[in-house]
Amino acid sequence: MHFEISTPMIRILVVDAQELVAQGLRLWLTDIPDMQVVAYANSGRELFERLKSVDIDLVLMDITLKGMDGIDATRRMRKEHKAVKVLAHSDLTEIEYANSMLIEGAAGYLLKGVDKETFLHAIRTVMDGQKYVSPPVQRNIDLGYTWTDKRVDGAYVGLTEREREVIVLIAMEKTNEEIAMALEVSVETVKTHRKRLMAKLDVRSSAGLVKYAVDRKWV
Repeated sequence: MHFEISTPMIRILVVDAQELVAQGLRLWLTDIPDMQVVAYANSGRELFERLKSVDIDLVLMDITLKGMDGIDATRRMRKEHKAVKVLAHSDLTEIEYANSMLIEGAAGYLLKGVDKETFLHAIRTVMDGQKYVSPPVQRNIDLGYTWTDKRVDGAYVGLTEREREVIVLIAMEKTNEEIAMALEVSVETVKTHRKRLMAKLDVRSSAGLVKYAVDRKWV
């Protein structure tokens, strides 16, 4: 007698500001028998609403989201949905994003735009309990931080070249839109940088970031 062994389905929820990303991934996986995109959320808050009504094995988490960003959402996932894997899915390669996602509990960090084989390999790797990090991101992690600086409370922190650029532009009174144009990134990415820098440097406002840059004669 012959028995067929069925492969468990990997149920995926895509969290991305662009619904087209989820639609594209759903089409991409139509010929993969053990993977399926079963839900989509366009923000961190919507993710937790979706989780009330669908069973999920893996969340593909973008970072630059309105409201609750992907890093905060991953932190909450670790507390409330420990059994669900989170795989960061972003076009950001900077060390601060990768480290933040991995520290908060993401099982890996996958860059957008990879080929299908790499995409499937990343998912299978994290579902097997291992960590996957896209090579360009891993190289940035291995290089470490460009700048080491001191917070107001005396603690030392690592700053990337991009973080220093953002602080300098904020100190020059540039708007989020102007910073985004200067650095060729989205406005939401600038907002995320600003928020993370305030937390990292332990300042409460943009004025605190300005003072930080002025005190160090960066402007």
